[in-house]
Amino acid sequence: MIRFTDYSITYSTADIPTLSHVDMGIEEGHLCLVTGPTGSGKSTLLGAINGLVPHFTGGRVSGSVVVAGRDIRDTVPGAMADLVGYVGQDPQRGFVAETVEYELAYGMEQAGLDPATMRARVEETLDIIGIAHLRDKHLMDLSGGEQQRVAIGSVLTVHPRILVLDEPTSALDPAAAEDVLAAVTRLVHDMGLTVVIAEHRLERVIQHADQVVLIERSGAVMSGDPRSVMESSSVVPPVVELGRAVGWDPLPLTVRDARVRARELQEGLEAPPVEPIVAGPVVASAERVSVTYGRVVAVRDVTLDLRRGEVTVVMGRNGSGKSSLFWALQGSLRPDSGAVAASGTVGLVPQTPADLLFLGSVEAECDQADTDAGQDSGTCRELLDEIAPGIPRDSHPRDLSEGQRLALVLATQLVARPDIVLLDEPTRGLDYAAKESLTDVLHRLAADGKAVVLSTHDVEFAALVADRAVVMAEGEVVADGPVSGILTGTPLFAPQVARVMAPLPLLTVRQVEEAIA
Repeated sequence: MIRFTDYSITYSTADIPTLSHVDMGIEEGHLCLVTGPTGSGKSTLLGAINGLVPHFTGGRVSGSVVVAGRDIRDTVPGAMADLVGYVGQDPQRGFVAETVEYELAYGMEQAGLDPATMRARVEETLDIIGIAHLRDKHLMDLSGGEQQRVAIGSVLTVHPRILVLDEPTSALDPAAAEDVLAAVTRLVHDMGLTVVIAEHRLERVIQHADQVVLIERSGAVMSGDPRSVMESSSVVPPVVELGRAVGWDPLPLTVRDARVRARELQEGLEAPPVEPIVAGPVVASAERVSVTYGRVVAVRDVTLDLRRGEVTVVMGRNGSGKSSLFWALQGSLRPDSGAVAASGTVGLVPQTPADLLFLGSVEAECDQADTDAGQDSGTCRELLDEIAPGIPRDSHPRDLSEGQRLALVLATQLVARPDIVLLDEPTRGLDYAAKESLTDVLHRLAADGKAVVLSTHDVEFAALVADRAVVMAEGEVVADGPVSGILTGTPLFAPQVARVMAPLPLLTVRQVEEAIA
């Protein structure tokens, strides 16, 4: 179905190829997972399947990509729309209509289909994706998971044979991610669609994959069945990392596989005592804060103290009020009732970090951040290299991957060393190594007496970084306590290691290794 033959591409701003001598195929009716370090070229590989690369992006290309008999070199993206449906990292950017039904119809209108066919396909797609109840909803009123399913549905109405998804679950809570992936796997199993997914959160997708494509930073590409690729991959989900750490062979790919192997491992292990949270004085507090948008109550009567030296994660479904609470804590959003008090400076990295980038190169952004923060030249760049190494200095921020843009904004905000650090979904587009580096940075900030607060759907990252977890639902705080208790208290928020090692309250591979030692 898809064939790369000795394919390489080098962008005009780069000295080395983003992809180098790629030679592989993707079979019809398979779900192919594309993974690799942040900025390794996953989006480039996906764009090459429908011709966005190089027809839209530019670049020097050698070799070929042939999709269902069509050579991409001779076929522009518009001519591939009937064959390849493409959904980018941010579905909102692709929306052109106001309501779900009109968005589903738009692609067919552009293809010139007759009204009767369009009507039938809209109904068909509403049922396939499970969004019939959203038919008349305004797109901006939908949750992140609902928007993702609408975006997938909008390309399915044209009846493509291939579906390409770039980070489809990166902004979704665990339940919404499961809904989207259930819809995608149904398309593969029941309709024979070929699906290619780029994803950093392997723990969510790898159990559904028939094939894994690993792209290394060098541009080299490895392709094979999931287990064989995971045996040597530098990017693995926690359950595979656990299997490697304890010497399991074959490596488990799912929690179910690992739980069977873990029974013997658990014998003799003792649950470590739950250490009480020890933090410094309160540096910011919200007292009975409520935020409303018209008739919608986003935050409802929330009382919350933030302390120096503490890393707090705020979790909850899409639309539970996390971002609104953060803007109220930062001061840009005035609460409708209640009050926020802070005794130090506040830095906020929003969900759309590109909003904070306005200069023409990575180097210019870093230099300006150093100047604004009164830091020595190179301080911001040093932080950036810790989180996501290797980003070219002369690259324009808009040419970076989502993960690289996020890393750049994190560095520009953290260089000022604010007393209170608010990060709204800081791991979108970051690989496991980048998240570990970010964890080290945030732990150092906490050790320096900063209050660090993160909103995240990434339970694996929460297990690594946090001391305390706060769970929100319908604008209210419904749970607040030590992260070990919160993350093991419900299957929805439990990381992979916690589910494997239950009932022992172990959240990470490092904790398992320490318990064994």
